[in-house]
Amino acid sequence: MARRSTASVFARAYERNLKALTKLTLRNSKRVAGQVTRAAAKQMKPPPGRGDWLSGMALGPAGARRYHLFRPAELQLAPGERLPLMVMLHGCGQTGRDFAISTRMNALAVRHRFLVLYPEQDRIAHPQGCWNWYERRSGKADAEAATLMAAVDQVCMLYPADRERVAVAGLSAGASMAALLATRYPARFRAVAMHSGVAPGAARSSATAIGAMRGRNVPPMPVTAVGKAIGAAAVFATLPPMLVLHGDGDAVVAPSNARHSAEVWAAAVGAVAGPVRAVKRGKRLPMRLTDYRRRGRALVVLCEIAQLGHAWSGGAARGLFSDPAGPDATRMVWAFAAAQFKAVAKG
Repeated sequence: MARRSTASVFARAYERNLKALTKLTLRNSKRVAGQVTRAAAKQMKPPPGRGDWLSGMALGPAGARRYHLFRPAELQLAPGERLPLMVMLHGCGQTGRDFAISTRMNALAVRHRFLVLYPEQDRIAHPQGCWNWYERRSGKADAEAATLMAAVDQVCMLYPADRERVAVAGLSAGASMAALLATRYPARFRAVAMHSGVAPGAARSSATAIGAMRGRNVPPMPVTAVGKAIGAAAVFATLPPMLVLHGDGDAVVAPSNARHSAEVWAAAVGAVAGPVRAVKRGKRLPMRLTDYRRRGRALVVLCEIAQLGHAWSGGAARGLFSDPAGPDATRMVWAFAAAQFKAVAKG
């Protein structure tokens, strides 16, 4: 009897522990499921802005990539009218929605009547959501570039986007992918903006990418090396004008990449550097501007921002990789792109 009683006690204790463990597991599962649901709902929620947040998906050599298109509300288009398109490539750890909130590009789109495309990197393609701009040897970078172009083509087909007025801008890995897009498809873009990115041609693999981010692979390059750096085909094509923005306090991507990017691009388009201008607007961080001109036209503009870290300059407060203390990069990017659209229109 004593033996049966002891076994019964252990059985009841085991049953109680099993029930408690089951309840705890279910409670934690519900909590985790709730967190995942709320996070998914948050990402589905449109960012601020008076307009439509339209979802889409493009297929290309790199597979499928989601995107969102911001279309300003209450657009009154004239018959046959098409609008400029700004392509915005987010950085590592961000989503298109995060980038839209940080940059507030949608607010400018409402004011100036243009469309904004936010492609989304797939976490299967990169666990941190980085664009694979450096995987040139494997071909992954060019495949992603082609897939991004498929998204641009799809938007131009489905919505009133003007193929002759397309610009691309990006932050960090998005900046490097923006530069790759412009070198692979130079005729498709009227302007490109790199914010805190690695210089074109500085890396061709993950190992060399890390070195380039730290500034090890970006010495000053002579004109004869430009073809090797950004691709021989690009040297003989007309590259779009480039705006380069970078903080001199960036601890993630070495600031030396900024001047290197400007010099490589300027050499490719035959532009010459002018004097450095110190500019400070209100309470925002000061910056140094250098124009690289050809025949009086600034084809490359370098903006080096004092004390800014690895963040979108003038971005929304509390945003990921966003610093409101810097000059308004969003306005600068759009103003630069708009100037190139006008220059092309004038012929």
